[in-house]
Amino acid sequence: MPLYFFRIRNGRYSGASELGTECADRAEAWRALTNTCAEMAAGISRKLRENSEWQMELLDEQQRPVFRIRIVGEALGPDERSDAASFARPAPAKH
Repeated sequence: MPLYFFRIRNGRYSGASELGTECADRAEAWRALTNTCAEMAAGISRKLRENSEWQMELLDEQQRPVFRIRIVGEALGPDERSDAASFARPAPAKH
């Protein structure tokens, strides 16, 4: 089975695991990445700084990225706030 490796990037820090995870196929590799990220999400969110980004990648055996999950903290300017508010507002119900 192919080996996959996790890599985390946070600001200037970047580190990859030396221990590989065996996955039968890309679907299983995606599940491994999302499950691992889900376990870490609360801790990441609590420590995430304004205007910063955290990434977790799953690398193949040649250390090439296969999948990436990003968590981004952004401070929005006045022009962007109205866009964000309309995105969060549910669409009106159709009758």
